[in-house]
Amino acid sequence: MITLSGQLAIRTIHGRNGDFNVGRLATSIGEFVIKNAELDQYREGKYEGDFVITEIRPSTYNTSGRMVIEIRAHLGGMTLSNIDPLSTDEANRLSPQEVDPIDEEAQPPVPTATATTDAKDDKASSHPLVDTTPFGTTAPDTSAKPTVQDDDATLFGALWPLGDVVKLDATVDRRLLRQQRDRLGTLGYEFAPLSQDWHRIIA
Repeated sequence: MITLSGQLAIRTIHGRNGDFNVGRLATSIGEFVIKNAELDQYREGKYEGDFVITEIRPSTYNTSGRMVIEIRAHLGGMTLSNIDPLSTDEANRLSPQEVDPIDEEAQPPVPTATATTDAKDDKASSHPLVDTTPFGTTAPDTSAKPTVQDDDATLFGALWPLGDVVKLDATVDRRLLRQQRDRLGTLGYEFAPLSQDWHRIIA
C-alpha cells in the first residue's frame, strides 16, 4: 500500500446498466486506470489530491472486436483538494468504449439447494390448496402494497432513515450503489466530492 499525490480524471459513460464512471490516475510513478465502484458517485472532471493505492495489476477486456490490456490500480482511499472541469482532449483519452465493470465482474455461482424433505412433502408444499403454515403462526398479508418509504428502507438498508449527510458504502454491489446514487439525487441530495458524502439540499 502506497500513498501518492496525483490527478484523477473521471469520465462518465452511459451504459446499458446506467451511467458509470472510469478514471485515469496520473502520478509520479505512472498512469493507472481506476474503476473503483465509489467513482460512480462523482461528476466528470479532474480531481487533485492524495491517493492510497492498495493494488496495481494488469487487466484485460474485449470490446469492439479487440482486446484491451491496461494497468489498473485499486484505490483504498483518497483525500481530494481541488476539482477542475475535464477538457475535450482529456475526455477523449478515456475511451467511451470502456466495458462496464458490472459486466466485467463474474457472477457468483447459484447455491445448490439441499433437499431436506422427501418428494411427497415438496409436492404438498407446492400445492395451492394445501396450507403448510406452521401451527400457531399467522400467514403474512400479501395484499398490502409496499410504500415508497418501504422501498427506500430496503434500498438503503442500515443507512435508513437518511440524515442530512449520507455516506454510501462503496463495498456493496455496484448495481445497488448506482440505485442508491440515483435515488439520493431524486430525494434532493447532492454529492460533495471533497468530503466524499451526500448532503441534503435545503431549498
